[in-house]
Amino acid sequence: MRSSKKMQDEMNGQGVVDPEVAVGSDVEPINEMSPAQAELEQVKGERDQLLDRLARLQAEFDNARKREAKERADSRDYTISNTVEPFLGVMDNFQLALKANGTAEQLRGGVELILKQMEDALKGLNVQAVETIGTQFDPRIHEALGSIETKEFPDHQVLEEIRRGYKIREKLLRPALVRIAANPNQVVD
Repeated sequence: MRSSKKMQDEMNGQGVVDPEVAVGSDVEPINEMSPAQAELEQVKGERDQLLDRLARLQAEFDNARKREAKERADSRDYTISNTVEPFLGVMDNFQLALKANGTAEQLRGGVELILKQMEDALKGLNVQAVETIGTQFDPRIHEALGSIETKEFPDHQVLEEIRRGYKIREKLLRPALVRIAANPNQVVD
């Protein structure tokens, strides 16, 4: 028969293990985990750490991608503003020329000054005009629109510039449109 103390403990949810039953039995104590459960808990902990690390890395990657896009936009805006700034003065001078009531000669002088200002702005950006008149035709930097038959100049010498060509450092931005000499007295090699 059970004692009243044991019955009261069982009713309160406090199991009392009978020392006679516990000794030599195969019942595992409640507080200890089996090796499989311990390994499962360890794997779950590692998984949680890896998931946390993955979430942090994804957040870092998203932040880096957003930061790079913002820096690229800022760099583009900075480049554009530095490129456009020298030409704002040129625009101002064109607007003043349009408002001026001067003679044709005064207007021509004003346009020449504006052209000089424009050339200086391009020079500041390392943009240079392609050499044309008096040079030998070079298909890498010149585009021939026609020829002028002459005996005074050597064959394929540039005689006339129709549209100026430009390069930035050594890279061609656009070729110069030219007319070249065609000398029938010279033999073309």
